Amino acid sequence: MIGIIGIAIVFVMVFGGYIAAGGKMGIILKALPFEFIMIGGAAIGAFTISNDKSSIKHSIGDIGKVFKGPNWRPDDYKDLLCLLFELIRLAKQNPVELELHIENPKASSIFSKYPKIQSDSEAVELTCDTLRSAAMNFDDPHQVEEVLEKRIQETFHHRMHSSHALQSMADGLPALGIVAAVLGVIKTMASIDQPPEVLGRLIGGALVGTFLGVFLAYGLVGPFAARMKTVIEEDNYFYQLIREVLVANLHNHPTNICIEVGRQSAPGHVRPTFTDLDEAIKSTKQSAA
Repeated sequence: MIGIIGIAIVFVMVFGGYIAAGGKMGIILKALPFEFIMIGGAAIGAFTISNDKSSIKHSIGDIGKVFKGPNWRPDDYKDLLCLLFELIRLAKQNPVELELHIENPKASSIFSKYPKIQSDSEAVELTCDTLRSAAMNFDDPHQVEEVLEKRIQETFHHRMHSSHALQSMADGLPALGIVAAVLGVIKTMASIDQPPEVLGRLIGGALVGTFLGVFLAYGLVGPFAARMKTVIEEDNYFYQLIREVLVANLHNHPTNICIEVGRQSAPGHVRPTFTDLDEAIKSTKQSAA
């Protein structure tokens, strides 16, 4: 919703200010379709050249993040900590039973309590693989921590490609606007024998190209890329929390300490309070009893 409001503000302020200053929309509206075909078409073509099919589909799908915001909400962080509490407690009490859950998380009675987390393959695989590593008695927890960090960073780098690709498009749009403007000037020069009022309209139409390229770059595409980057970074905290909790477990800290480490590492605006989390964990214990 905020994204839509932002777009509306951009259009109203730019074009509203132009009209309020006495500007006429006629010349812009007449030139806009042709300029947009040249600039927008060239930008899409360049985007297609610089990305493979998978990256293009991924980038288009990620545009929705601008309007939806982060995937993981405060309640999801609380659910994640409850899930990890159950798994770590079971790992300490009955490692054999834990194996049933981590080898088939889709059929797990523990994972099924948290369907949103269960549906995220990266969160599930990260959790299960790390718990499996702990069961294999790794001698050095720091080695597992390093592997986890590399894995999370690799996933994060892959997911950031959409933002980088969109930012590259934004960087190129002003130059493509100049290309369209130059073509407009060439067209104008072919009509140099026309009266001033005709030349004025032609030159104005050519300048629409420069305007459109800069407007799209800094008013829409650039902000989309920046927002997409922010959302991806926000969602990455969810996986970082999994790492913090499971690494604490590898160091043989008590279950409650591991969960508190995770709670403290969550960003402040999504971090559950100690009381809320404690009540949720107590409820989890009662349901498991």
